[in-house]
Amino acid sequence: MTSKRQVTFPRSLCEELKLTPGCRIQLVRRVVRGRVEYVLVPPEPDWSWVGAARKYAKGKSHRWSDIEKSISRGMGRESGR
Repeated sequence: MTSKRQVTFPRSLCEELKLTPGCRIQLVRRVVRGRVEYVLVPPEPDWSWVGAARKYAKGKSHRWSDIEKSISRGMGRESGR
């Protein structure tokens, strides 16, 4: 990290996050399952999962809990809720 709060990341990480030179990202502190985690937030969120959620919700209840159960069944495991 430089004095200007600039960081150099590995190329593979930049490609995965779709970062280009000059992009700004945030490092966000979260508590996940009781542990502190730091998450890199890319400049634009990835909404690609929405299409998958629609696929599992088609013709079914649109309550989020039902969608989660459907996704769990589709992945070959039952929801832990």
